[in-house]
Amino acid sequence: MKLIEPTIEFDKQIREYRKEFLDCGDPIEGATRLRQFNDPQDWIAFLNKLKDPNTVPQGRVQLTQYMLVREEDQKIVGMINIRHYLNDYLERCGGHIGVSIAPSERHKGYATQIVKMALPKCKEFGIDKVLCAVNRGNEGSKRLVLKCGATYESDVYDSIDGVYVERYWIDLSE
Repeated sequence: MKLIEPTIEFDKQIREYRKEFLDCGDPIEGATRLRQFNDPQDWIAFLNKLKDPNTVPQGRVQLTQYMLVREEDQKIVGMINIRHYLNDYLERCGGHIGVSIAPSERHKGYATQIVKMALPKCKEFGIDKVLCAVNRGNEGSKRLVLKCGATYESDVYDSIDGVYVERYWIDLSE
């Protein structure tokens, strides 16, 4: 498995990843608005704006997008984005990372793998404590962050999405 940033060489795989989510109706968490882009080239251009601190659109935060690619068949099995810093909303309800695993690849340990591979990247971005926000009742995500060393802090109400969010921290300072 390798964790890489999206490139146009993965055009076909990005399209297939997106289609899996569209076909089953699941949200594509951790893929930074991939649902909105029919053309992977346009999506990659959008990601490049978000990655560059000089071109981050107002209201957004600098982030880097990664894909977890299975080397044997070059399939994208998951995606994770890392927000380099948090705005007020993300500090309260969103956190530093967002993760998704392709519906056909779930329950194979890829979520734990992608988060654990992304934590050193967080450290490289100067993030010593990673905030993980989990919607209350999402037991799979809760188990994931706990497996990755997170510690529960508090629950908050997300008035935008109308849900309670459990806040967890992964300490990378050691």
